Amino acid sequence: MTSPIILALDTDEISTAQNWIAATRKSIDIYKVGLEFFLKHGIAGLNELRDKNEFELFLDLKLHDIPNTVAGAVASVKALAPRFLTVHAAGGDAMVRAAVAAGPDISITGVTVLTSLDANALSSMGIAQGPLEYAISLAKVAVSSGAQAIVCSPLEVSAIRQAVGPAIELITPGVRPMDSELGDQSRVMTPEQAIEAGANFLVIGRPISSYFKNSAAAMGERAEEILESLA
Repeated sequence: MTSPIILALDTDEISTAQNWIAATRKSIDIYKVGLEFFLKHGIAGLNELRDKNEFELFLDLKLHDIPNTVAGAVASVKALAPRFLTVHAAGGDAMVRAAVAAGPDISITGVTVLTSLDANALSSMGIAQGPLEYAISLAKVAVSSGAQAIVCSPLEVSAIRQAVGPAIELITPGVRPMDSELGDQSRVMTPEQAIEAGANFLVIGRPISSYFKNSAAAMGERAEEILESLA
């Protein structure tokens, strides 16, 4: 069974990412690599990570462009065989369909409303809907266009599950254990609450990776502790 925890490798250093993977591999199967790492090291850097430790990849590039450009971007990373590859659902039906067609063996994952955005932020952007309504609308667009997974705030998980059905995998950032700081997240839940609400996977970063400053063992124990809390 795949662990529900996805560790965010929020670093631009290959050695740091390798150390974090090695420290937590007993509890975590999927690791999220985003723009910070990918823009610095590219495909070669990801291959180097995988040469050291085997793991499944959540490639969080949040692609958002015209359909042809997004299709080309998906094709460019297809050899990495990511389990999840993110695109902004706000890119629309044609863009998501182009991503799905270009990566038929990849779980194209629609990003709804970033967890750093709240109702005031959306309103200032000219979006009349609140975070929940807007996230549901975006999730429906992504799924109807072929996306197999959705990224959303844990606060929207229950409603989006009802909207898209049981077959779609829901991935939630904005997850913070009770003893963790909020950081730059505005809409959060604990890991237990997010799973109970209907999430399949939880993206967790600093509440685990910050423990590496103590030791690799401490980081590994922290990951195990959170995983056990979900059992």
